[in-house]
Amino acid sequence: MCYDADAVPPIYGEPVTGASGAPLILTSTDGARFDAYLARPDEAAGTGVLVLPDNRGLSGFYEHLTLRLAEQGHAALAIDYFGRTAGTGSRDRGPDFGQLDNLMPHLAALTRDGLYADFDTAIDHLRGADGGDCRTVLSLGFCLGGRFAFQTAAPRFGLAGVTGLYGAPGILNGAPGPTQFAAELAAPILGLFGGADEGIPASAVDAFDQALTAAGVRHDIVMYPGAPHGFFEMEMREFAGAQADAWKRILAFVRTT
Repeated sequence: MCYDADAVPPIYGEPVTGASGAPLILTSTDGARFDAYLARPDEAAGTGVLVLPDNRGLSGFYEHLTLRLAEQGHAALAIDYFGRTAGTGSRDRGPDFGQLDNLMPHLAALTRDGLYADFDTAIDHLRGADGGDCRTVLSLGFCLGGRFAFQTAAPRFGLAGVTGLYGAPGILNGAPGPTQFAAELAAPILGLFGGADEGIPASAVDAFDQALTAAGVRHDIVMYPGAPHGFFEMEMREFAGAQADAWKRILAFVRTT
């Protein structure tokens, strides 16, 4: 698990432009409806970011994050994963929804086809007039969303690059992950990991690094010594240095990829 309902991302410097955001409901390519939150800059750089949340789905943390990205000139769209099982209205689900016992049936019902349909829909929305007319789209994910972000490096999504923070890259609950599918990935990858993340050992990160190298995928893997899983959160002030460096790398990657 990553972020509680009241968690917020760290702030990156001063905004370069004004920004506004609002919730919306998107209809997936398979007809399912799901929640999303879109933030748009007043002065756009032409680059959009698909934000993939942790295993609790869309929350206030990711709404704040889209606004922070929009303040730096990048349209950002965060999505919820659970429209097919929990319906829309993610803001009204309450804190109990995020408890693991309640969440597991929804996580277990996720399918690759359903997720990929939602990713396709969100990417298309960012590229359209209502989403910002983004010429370039990247993905940015956290925890489970970080794992998903690595998978969106596949050519079918047409992304310019993907960033994953503490996304488990290897086999998870018996399912192969980005390490095992490295040969099928193409977009440049930025992977940011905590050196003290008990759920993602250094050996798993090294294996991911080596698999990407063998596959010829351009990538940059960064480990922050002593940082735990979920370190990119404002209240973790002891990791402010890692947060600032992560922000710098994320925004540089978005601007230059």
